[in-house]
Amino acid sequence: MRLGAAPLAAAVSLLGFAAMGGCAPPSTPTAGEDPISVASKAHTDSFLTHFDTGKVSTLPDGRTLREFWVEAKHQEIEVAPGVRFPAWTYNGGVPGPTLRATEGDVVRVHFHNSATMPHSMHFHGFHKASMDGVFEQIRPDQDFDYEFVAEPFGLHVYHCHTMPVKMHIARGLYGVFLIDPKTPRPPMREMVMVMNGFDTDLNGEDNEFYTVNGYANYYFKDRPIQLKAGEKVRIYLVNMTEFDLVNSMHTHATFFDVYRTGTRLTPDEFTDTIVMGQGERAILELSYKDPGKYLFHAHVNEFAELGWLGVFEVTP
Repeated sequence: MRLGAAPLAAAVSLLGFAAMGGCAPPSTPTAGEDPISVASKAHTDSFLTHFDTGKVSTLPDGRTLREFWVEAKHQEIEVAPGVRFPAWTYNGGVPGPTLRATEGDVVRVHFHNSATMPHSMHFHGFHKASMDGVFEQIRPDQDFDYEFVAEPFGLHVYHCHTMPVKMHIARGLYGVFLIDPKTPRPPMREMVMVMNGFDTDLNGEDNEFYTVNGYANYYFKDRPIQLKAGEKVRIYLVNMTEFDLVNSMHTHATFFDVYRTGTRLTPDEFTDTIVMGQGERAILELSYKDPGKYLFHAHVNEFAELGWLGVFEVTP
């Protein structure tokens, strides 16, 4: 059994369907509220739809420059009610910020390490060896600027590449790097979902909780995702689950178009379940015909029972 009796009971109790009603997103703590809990839920709430497009300027040669500021720091977060985790973060949250650019932009990431050990940023995509974040380890209180041209278009990730890499990713040092094609995709509602796990007993072997965007059952119990019938939705789905070889997503009562890695503009398949290895990602496009409450969750049922569970609440 991965969980002690008390945490297991707390996790299972979240799965009652009576809890499916939404509530207002958390903001600032009120009297008696725990600030770490409030901040962690607020991060999961905002992460779903927030894209950091950077500070934009024009270089002398006419190209667009996008600048981002990312800080590595260690801080405690909450990953389920009453469950704390000593996270290693980019900009204070797990996952780190979703960085968004357009193919051909010059990307400059100003990285500062406020942690107590070396960290780095390794971006998936094209760049020079000196920008790879593997051999260029940034020591505590040091800075480094990553600079490269955003290519190829698609859905990518970034993560720490400091040894042991398994530990640095498991503790939370990862985020989404989205490069839009020069000709934009058709407009539709967009959201980001990062599948991840939390090894809360720090045994370095397995996860006690699984989440989307960092907080167990948040989109099931706290904040079901509100959709309109017929509304087209684009989901940027990323798997950064450490210790488990695969993770998955299943949608009830609808199918979705799949764009593997987002590097093509025509779908690869049409399905209701997608299985992804560590570091894999895909763009999903879907809609619901009829109003109602529809589950989405990992089709590894253990993961769903330990926190990877959500609801689309569809209204007319």
